[in-house]
Amino acid sequence: MKTPKRHPWRRTAAAVGAGTLVMTAGALLAPSASYASSHREAPLISGDPRADNTDTYAFVSPDKPDTVTILANWYPFEEPNGGPNFYAWATHTRYTVKVDNNGDGVADVVYTWKFHNHYRDDANQFLYNTGVVKHLTDSTLNFYQTYTLTELENGTTKTLLKNKIAAPSDVGPASMPDYQTLSNEAIAPLPEGGQTWVGQADDPFFLDLRVFDLLYGGDLSEGGQDTLDGYNVNVIGLQVPKSDLALHGNATNNPVVGIWSTTEERSTVGKHHVWRQVSRLGNPLVNEAVVPLKYKDAFNTIGPAVDHTIAPVVAKVKDPIVPKLVQAIYGIPAPPAPRNDLVEIFLTGICKACGPISADLNSQLLNKGVNPDKFVPSEELRLNMSVPPTAQPNRLGVIGGDNAGFPNGRRLGDDVIDIALQVMEGAATNGPVAALANGDGVNGNDVPFATTFPYVALPHDTAVNQTMTSLPPPFGGGGDGGGFGGHRVPIAAASLAAAMVAMGLAVLARRRRSITI
Repeated sequence: MKTPKRHPWRRTAAAVGAGTLVMTAGALLAPSASYASSHREAPLISGDPRADNTDTYAFVSPDKPDTVTILANWYPFEEPNGGPNFYAWATHTRYTVKVDNNGDGVADVVYTWKFHNHYRDDANQFLYNTGVVKHLTDSTLNFYQTYTLTELENGTTKTLLKNKIAAPSDVGPASMPDYQTLSNEAIAPLPEGGQTWVGQADDPFFLDLRVFDLLYGGDLSEGGQDTLDGYNVNVIGLQVPKSDLALHGNATNNPVVGIWSTTEERSTVGKHHVWRQVSRLGNPLVNEAVVPLKYKDAFNTIGPAVDHTIAPVVAKVKDPIVPKLVQAIYGIPAPPAPRNDLVEIFLTGICKACGPISADLNSQLLNKGVNPDKFVPSEELRLNMSVPPTAQPNRLGVIGGDNAGFPNGRRLGDDVIDIALQVMEGAATNGPVAALANGDGVNGNDVPFATTFPYVALPHDTAVNQTMTSLPPPFGGGGDGGGFGGHRVPIAAASLAAAMVAMGLAVLARRRRSITI
């Protein structure tokens, strides 16, 4: 492939870095309560968890390498016992997956899921289910949701699925003794190839969220507790042929696509209903760890096409906050600004003509059908579909020598916290930083992922607070989630153990008193 020439998009990015577009940025990022946003990183999202887009994944399907799998998650921190209404999808909302295959920051393919509520008896029942649920169509499932899936491409919208039942929230082992069957029944084939699935799953993101407590209080050895162990999320899964996503349908000549997911809520303006984007997620941790507080809510209301015009945000890509915190707390020198390596990773994709990283990996500029003059830097999760799945994936992705992993797309097992920390410290150009090799101490999910679509693990069905993390070893603690050997211990068993200990201490006390007397 010929090396792309320097084009106007590079001058635009340079102008942004110089701060010449501050007026535009101020207009686009003016805070607004109606424009709340996502992944709990923005202040207003806590009031609208059903719209909270937590993670987006995109990877070449390991068992069907002629397809791409996209997973998008919503509704964070679903405690399994959160009844009686549990965790429904919003019905005034559109949940979307968007694909940019020509690099202009505008979606060329848009998949949209819209949900509808159904009650079998809402006048005489308050229960989610009125008996054991063995199949999605059982009358004992009192509340259920269906969805319509549409695809927008080249200005034409077509309906792919209508009135398809989504897998419900997992009420528990008494109500849903075989959730795997319910999950399997929720997989729906698409008319032109591929499949979709909607349901609840174990939250696949793994990390120690105490990272926000001044980076573990200045002691990395205090990491290692998977904060999301035991929690669930709502998931939309899509698996389609590569040609459905590629520019001109040609995944051989145009293998790179940019992907993000959004939440759009319906509101009324005068006599009209309009859809407003309230959540957006491409690359993980961008809004959490790059965008300043002042702009977080508003960042989620804009599309990737205007990202390069937002001077305050691009400035934080070029001179990020995280390395300065690491330097202040751990004494590891921050790489000097401007961080053009981060511009390449987050805004242009990785290519030799894009920046200092000497590799052609996942920029749309590598597509033969792309017009470089129309390319703009934009924050998207970019995936080169021509990179085959790795037989033995490395959790550190590209910086671990595995080009099938993040930031080339994102697999479920990619350790994005450790990767992002290393990338922020300059690992993409200078190699990993040894002092941060252990990262947050959480190197994998709390339960194994599935080997077939939709790949996520089944949802948890026991309470999160059944973990004995407050007791010292051997009864609790430990970096793998606490409990006996790191396993959850039922409350009844824990109470019994405590009672036995108390009884033993009482007997010992009585014996000591009798000896003293």
